[in-house]
Amino acid sequence: MKICMLCYRGNPYSGGQGIYLKYVSEELVRQGHDVHVIVGPPYPPSMNGVTMHYIHNNEYYVKKGTLIVNKSAPFDIFRPLNAYEFLSTRIGCFSEISAFSFRAFMLIRRLIERIPFDVIHDNQCLGYGLLLMREFGVPVIATIHHPLTIDLENAIERASSFLNKMKGVMFYPILMQQIVSKRLDHIITVSHDSRSRIAADFGVPMENQTVVYNGLDTSIFHPIKGIRKRKGKLLFVGNVEDGKKGFVYLAKALQHVRGDVKLSVVDGGSPHRKVTGELIRKLKLLDRIELIGKATTEQLVRHYCESEIAIVPSTYEGFGFPAAEAMACGVPVIASDGGALPEVVGDAGVIVPSRDDIALADAIDSLMADRKKRTMLAAQGKERVIREFNWPKAVGAMVDVYKSKM
Repeated sequence: MKICMLCYRGNPYSGGQGIYLKYVSEELVRQGHDVHVIVGPPYPPSMNGVTMHYIHNNEYYVKKGTLIVNKSAPFDIFRPLNAYEFLSTRIGCFSEISAFSFRAFMLIRRLIERIPFDVIHDNQCLGYGLLLMREFGVPVIATIHHPLTIDLENAIERASSFLNKMKGVMFYPILMQQIVSKRLDHIITVSHDSRSRIAADFGVPMENQTVVYNGLDTSIFHPIKGIRKRKGKLLFVGNVEDGKKGFVYLAKALQHVRGDVKLSVVDGGSPHRKVTGELIRKLKLLDRIELIGKATTEQLVRHYCESEIAIVPSTYEGFGFPAAEAMACGVPVIASDGGALPEVVGDAGVIVPSRDDIALADAIDSLMADRKKRTMLAAQGKERVIREFNWPKAVGAMVDVYKSKM
């Protein structure tokens, strides 16, 4: 098959959509398909066997002041899509994804004259341009990792003022994604919990969705011989400033943990950490939390392998890569019941109610005191990842969806 993949931000370090793009595209190639990726900045590194098509934008959302002017083409800002993107971002809208979808439509219109695509697969963009792509007579399918309504709910919950709540409403293009998702040929999602939320929040019928669990690269995430556990080391991986990740509840739980533990935090080196830094100082946890910041993949795997327990306290996860990564590395997991985490962890970890710092603290103390249980959960976690979360299985299921819509 000739497959066109779309991703508005393709670099794996930009978030889960970049990781998903890389592994799905490369596995499609391994299974014998001709894969073309249309991607926006920040661009990913080259992918094995994949033909890349880059879409430029001026990154108006992240640029301020005179940086918005393209010195080599100063009047570029007056082009219709650039002007739309610039003006809308000045009032707080995240219009990058809708602009990407229109640019992708124009590029595919040129490409399809010489490349007869069998399917167009969008990765969490859901811009209006996807509806225009249906004129090509090719099935248009999208992956929704979770509906943006969840992000908006979280932003409103954490907002300190009415103005900040309105900024959240302006930022998330929920209406566009509701309109587009209901009109595509099919939706792929990554968990049964996400499927239910997409049906409830976006109005996409359950029968027009297929659950395909994410895979995990166990050639990267696996126990490393020679790395010993660091006594009392707990690990949290995720953006500490993203309220969905539940770091605030983990920090509060540490106040109640009786055992001698220290939490290592791999959070991508966020330059902000305003809420988190203040919280750590307020709770007097400076001696119990180590903020590592960014870590390479190799360093991240080492942190997993050194840890006695990985903690995933999210209030919501559409899937939950940190839980699966920890399990693959032979680390017992304590996770909340937020979103799809119970689906991912299964019987290979300890599940506690989300937002319950006391229950989380009790679970940490209980598991730290039970070495035999930690060993058992570690073995069950590795086995579960190998059995349930592998890219060949996931991509095979996606191809079945493609064929059903041709």
